Amino acid sequence: MLDSEIRYLADKVFVHRWPHDTPLWGDSVKKQLDDSINKKPDKKNIVVKEKTIQIEDVEFTSLKKIGISIPFFKNECTMIFEAQFGDLFSHVHITIQSGNFLDVFNQLILWRQKLQN
Repeated sequence: MLDSEIRYLADKVFVHRWPHDTPLWGDSVKKQLDDSINKKPDKKNIVVKEKTIQIEDVEFTSLKKIGISIPFFKNECTMIFEAQFGDLFSHVHITIQSGNFLDVFNQLILWRQKLQN
């Protein structure tokens, strides 16, 4: 059980349909994601809960294949995962480049370990 939420601001987020054999996204869904997440120039609010991740106003559930890493030679933390929002399937990339990326990385690793147990 997760004791508390993990909240942080992400510098970059990209959400796309995955896998390719899942239902197509309508133009309104693509526009909503582009406007609120993918092409939004501001930092994005991330809230990681016990079994969900919320990015801005979009909640992702049924989390799978969660990867968390610090790329070589970069001061950033990246999390990549598969999830659903509503009935749609997605692949999500979240990157934080701010000074507390190591703290966020450690919190996310602990959260993932608890989620997988």
